[in-house]
Amino acid sequence: MTTAEQNFQLLQEISANRDFLLSAYEQNPALLKHAEPRIKQLFDKSWGQQERSSEQVSFAAQHGASLIELIMFIVIVSVALAGILLVMNTTTKGSADPLIRKQALAAAYSMLEEIELQDFNSAAGVTAAVTQANRAAAYHIIKDYQGFNTASVFALSDAAAATPVLPNYAVKVAVTNVALGAIPAASAVQIDVTVTSPSGEAITATAYRTAY
Repeated sequence: MTTAEQNFQLLQEISANRDFLLSAYEQNPALLKHAEPRIKQLFDKSWGQQERSSEQVSFAAQHGASLIELIMFIVIVSVALAGILLVMNTTTKGSADPLIRKQALAAAYSMLEEIELQDFNSAAGVTAAVTQANRAAAYHIIKDYQGFNTASVFALSDAAAATPVLPNYAVKVAVTNVALGAIPAASAVQIDVTVTSPSGEAITATAYRTAY
């Protein structure tokens, strides 16, 4: 047997003795308390390597996500995304409502001003009920606007045109006699102009006019 073979055999025996010693101390913790410091250090080093190896195996086993975890993640993200989109949709609708209301209100007061500027009584006694076709061309007094309605808002100077200023804004006018204190009902009227926006909201502008 060569010297190299002898050395190799000796190393194997030392390793076997080391493993046997560690196993003996591991099975008998009380025996380890009385061992030499070098033995304790050797045992602690071997035990630390085993702990690190166990942690690596545990980490490898837990790497990745299961199918159930993936499905739960998709469900949670979907619910959160649906909530965000609902808030954005509500906010977008709400931001458009003030503009629609403002346009309807402007149309109502514009028509109300048009009616108030007309004569209360006709000096010649000849009047005609207001229609979209004769609104700008014929002579009218205030009461001629009673019952006037249109499906869209047209400018007075272009009342007969086919293109409205505000399509889908319906206009309805009511002119009724009303007593105002000492003024009899025959000499005073209440004018109500109702404009319905495309969203269905109705806005009414009201004014009073007398014969004086």
